[in-house]
Amino acid sequence: MNSDWKRAEEALRLAEVVGHENNKPVSVIRFPENLRCIGIGTDAAVFYDPSTPDYAYKVYAAQALEKKDVEAKIYDRLKGSCYFPRCYGVGPNYLVLSLEQGMTLYDCLLYGVPVPEQAIQDVEEARQFVRSQGLNPRDIHLKNVLLQEGRGKVLDVSEYIKEGNDNRWEHLVWAYQHVYPLISGVKVPLWMLETVTNWYNRIDTAAFSIEEFAKRVSGLFFGERK
Repeated sequence: MNSDWKRAEEALRLAEVVGHENNKPVSVIRFPENLRCIGIGTDAAVFYDPSTPDYAYKVYAAQALEKKDVEAKIYDRLKGSCYFPRCYGVGPNYLVLSLEQGMTLYDCLLYGVPVPEQAIQDVEEARQFVRSQGLNPRDIHLKNVLLQEGRGKVLDVSEYIKEGNDNRWEHLVWAYQHVYPLISGVKVPLWMLETVTNWYNRIDTAAFSIEEFAKRVSGLFFGERK
């Protein structure tokens, strides 16, 4: 593949992404017809160009441009691992990443696709590799893990230079072991997933109990099924 992604450079220059305060998702103001927006985050939007089908282009908002080079350096340190996308290049406001197929774990819950234990173990091994490279595996959640033919792949490495443990993945593993067996293969309504996400994002970390949170979530889920 090498540098054939450069065929998309002209289109990428016309893509405009605007960031917002309070960690809200970016807004995509405009982009050429030949690009497709396939993802939106708090710092950037991800585009796909059918003429370069092996790549995904992460276009950053102006307010987050400093994070682009930081993330490129993180990908360089993770080079060679099968658990992460590959970074092929850096543009003025974007990264060129390998296009990864598969469903996120979030979508697996939404569509009732069973998540095998192997995928969870893959993320654990990915986290160990991150630490071996002197980085800190943070911000690993349902929308940042892909299921690829029964295996797990981790997306979005942008927070790996930050300190501290946000415990997101540890909480998910606990839920996978203690709650997920009750709902594996069941389609969870979107409103319910978003409700649980909002509850979690508002937790008081100092007084948080995963067991109590799980009881609250289980009450929501099984109450809906009655």
